[in-house]
Formats: sequence, structure tokens, C-alpha cells
Amino acid sequence: MKHLIPFTKKEPLVAVIRLQGMIAASGAPNALNDAGTAAMIERAFKRGKPKAVALVINSPGGSPAQSSLIAARVRRLAAEKDIPVIAFVEDVAASGGYWLATAADEIFADSNSIVGSIGVISAGFGFPEFLARHGIERRVHTAGKSKTMLDPFRAEKPADIKRLKALQEQIHEGFIAQVKGRRGARLADDPDLFTGEIWVGDAAREVGLIDGIGHLVPVMKSRFGDKVRFATYQRRRPLLGRLAAQVVGDVSASIEDRAAYARFGL
Repeated sequence: MKHLIPFTKKEPLVAVIRLQGMIAASGAPNALNDAGTAAMIERAFKRGKPKAVALVINSPGGSPAQSSLIAARVRRLAAEKDIPVIAFVEDVAASGGYWLATAADEIFADSNSIVGSIGVISAGFGFPEFLARHGIERRVHTAGKSKTMLDPFRAEKPADIKRLKALQEQIHEGFIAQVKGRRGARLADDPDLFTGEIWVGDAAREVGLIDGIGHLVPVMKSRFGDKVRFATYQRRRPLLGRLAAQVVGDVSASIEDRAAYARFGL
């Protein structure tokens, strides 16, 4: 209670932001996105004059745009408040999850954490034969020859695939630039670094994707003393929203979320 008494010296405070789940503009109830995390991130940097902000990350990735927006917000606030940011990876910080980690000045992970997957992926399903087999006619009318690109109800076109890969290359280049810009000389000269490859624990340190093996509490105590305080910020859905999600089940979003983690054996 000492920290509640005015005119007394307060023990150092570390604000802890939990970033867990798929990264998506919408969809799964627990999806990470800039709109959903903005308020808690702002509070974490502004309340109680923290000595540091810790990002606790557990994400298999998702939307590159949302990953970029969240990371950019963290960097802006870190610069404005002159507060160091340290990331701690739990199960996985892959793809967009690693993009979030690059918002930190230092990255630590567990010896079993999965890190990396610096690449871009697009996946879906096609149903043209199913429609034909059941006598269903697809009717689409457009103004603009590119409006039906990658229509899942029509056979893939080589030209569409070529355009998609060109878009993916642009996003991939932006991802690589983010990693190089934030990690700099710490990155190893490894040909697999930006191929979508993943590393576990200390192997991620050897290629420069993390700074060491370490956990939130011991690392923060080593820097700010045994009496360091922690204030945790995480997204909380309203009670009615949580109950509705339980009733509805949100099956498709749950399947997508599980599939994303399953890519890394989780």
C-alpha cells in the first residue's frame, strides 16, 4: 500500500501489455487489431510513469497491416514518453506476431518459444467443381476486369496468381525492412532469415531475432530491483459479449485460430 501514500517514494513500475491471439481487422472475438488494443496500449504508457513497458506476446500472426499499426503505436508512445520497451515471447511470436515483437528495444523468449516466420502467406479454398456438380451457376457482373481476382467460386487464373504474388512480395519487403530497421546489426547473415523459416529458443538468439532467453519477472527484477511493481493491461470483452460468444460458439473463427497455431505445432 506504500505506493498509494502521497509524498512517499514509489517502487519502480513496469507496465505489462498482453498481446495474445490471431491478428486480424475483424473475425475472431479475441483477434488482435489496432482498434481493439489502442486504448490499453495508450494507458500502459501513460499511467503511473512506468520505468519500462513489457510486451508479452503469444501470436501466430495474421494481418500485416494490423501488425504494423499496433507496432507503430507502441513505437510512437515509446518515443514520446522516452520509455524502453522489452518483449517477452511465450509459445510463439511468428509472422505478424514477430512484427509485434520488433516494436520492442529488446526481445526475450522462453527456451521453447517459436520465433520467426518472416514471410507472407495467403490461403483459402476453391469451389468451382462443387458448384458445377450441383448445378449451381455463379453470376458475377463487374466494371473493371480485375474485380473478380481469385474468386473462390471460379477456377484460378495464372494472371491472378501472378498479381497476388506481386502483392505478397511488396508486403514481404515491408516486413523485412521492419525487421532490419529494428534489429539492425544484431541480425546474423543467415540465408534463411527472411524465407519464412522458424527458430526455437536459443537458435533464435543465434540468428539475432531475439536478445536472449528470459522471462518477464526475473528480467525486470534484475533491472529494477526485487520490489518492482507490475501493472498488467489486456483486452477484456464486456460480459454480455463473452456470454454471446459462448452461446454462438463462433465456430469458424475458432477453427481459423486453431489452424494458425497448428502451423507451428501448437
